[in-house]
Amino acid sequence: MVTISTRRGLTFRFVFEHQDQFIERLEIQTFKERFFKFSSTAISKLKATANSECNTHKISSLQAVIALLWRCITRARCLPHDHETTCSLMLSTRHRLNPPLSDDYFGNPVQFVGGKASVGDLLAHGLGWAAFQLHEAVINHDDKAIKEEVESWIRSPVIYKMSQLNDPNLVHVGSSPRFDMYGCEFGLGKAVAVRSGCTNKSDGKITVQPGREGGGSMDVELCLMPEYMKNIQSDQELMSALTFVL
Repeated sequence: MVTISTRRGLTFRFVFEHQDQFIERLEIQTFKERFFKFSSTAISKLKATANSECNTHKISSLQAVIALLWRCITRARCLPHDHETTCSLMLSTRHRLNPPLSDDYFGNPVQFVGGKASVGDLLAHGLGWAAFQLHEAVINHDDKAIKEEVESWIRSPVIYKMSQLNDPNLVHVGSSPRFDMYGCEFGLGKAVAVRSGCTNKSDGKITVQPGREGGGSMDVELCLMPEYMKNIQSDQELMSALTFVL
């Protein structure tokens, strides 16, 4: 048993029978990495299409883009239609708490939320249907849901491991187009591009950055197994929405 006590008097007890329950050595997998550029015009069209299909105006630009990628990745993986697929989003809880955390709070309060669907339903319905699953997952993650998740972890603490992301039915989204990635200027001029490095990568990992052109454009970094990347690069739904592929 491992016991950790905090300055606030909270005590967490981790019960392990073997070190393999909290330590792992990841097997090196061969991923293909591609960078997809979405112009602000292309994103506006996707957002308009998604909202029109759902007869709403609530779906965001990011939800529309991620819904497109979720559908295309699932199609590229050729999964059985009765399997369940999940699109997991890393969500800031800072302003979702009641009262909200101060902007001066130094920590990184994030949790995962996910849209879930059978493969058959995801591919049979349109972009708007997929985007609305993500929208519902996001808006339902309120103060109550956040605190319930924290309390659940306190009751049964776990250490999360990278292998949990290696799920062929999972699409995992990180970073945000809201981050000012091109605002860091070190005297060499504006950066040519933003890359996330080699860590925390898995099959189906999506990293979203703001586009260099600004104006609401986005750059998407996608990691997939080689056979899936080959399939997605010929996906007409995706290719018709892109400005450029690297």
